[in-house]
Amino acid sequence: MNISSGGVASTVFRPVFRDGFGKLYLDGQMLNVLMMLDGKKTIEQVAQQAGIILSDLRKVLLKLIKMRLVESVERAVTLVDKEFIAFMIYRMSLAVGPLGEIVVEDSMEELGYHRNNFPASKIPELIKILTLEIQREDKRLEFKRVMLRLISQKGFLD
Repeated sequence: MNISSGGVASTVFRPVFRDGFGKLYLDGQMLNVLMMLDGKKTIEQVAQQAGIILSDLRKVLLKLIKMRLVESVERAVTLVDKEFIAFMIYRMSLAVGPLGEIVVEDSMEELGYHRNNFPASKIPELIKILTLEIQREDKRLEFKRVMLRLISQKGFLD
C-alpha cells in the first residue's frame, strides 16, 4: 500500500504486536497515533481525534509502517448497484427537473466517487448534499423519504 501518494483518509490501520522489536524510538506524536489506531477508526477519524492535519498524520504513519508497528486493515466495501443509482437519478429528476442526472453525478464527484464505484457507506452524505439542491420543500421531503426507505430496504444503513 502506498500511502505517500494520498487517498488514505478512509484507510484503517491497527497496531502490530510481535516479539523481538528491539529498541524503538517513538516521539510523543507517534506514540499518540499508535495508541489511537484500533483497527476500526479511519485515518480521517484519527486525524480529527488527534488534532493533526492529514498530511502530518500520513508522515507519522509512514514511520510506523517502516518500523512495522502498524498494518492496514482490509475492509469490505459495499458498492451501490446500478439500479439504485438509476432510481436516485429518477427521483432527483422528479424533484429538480431534467438536470437531475447531472446534479447526482456532480454530487458523487464532490465526494470523490463515480457511478461505478460509489460506496454504500457514503449514501447518507450524498442524500444530504442532494437535498440541498432541491428548492421546493415538499419535493425535498419526498425525495428524502423515498431514498431513506430504499436504503433501509437494501440494508445500506446497517
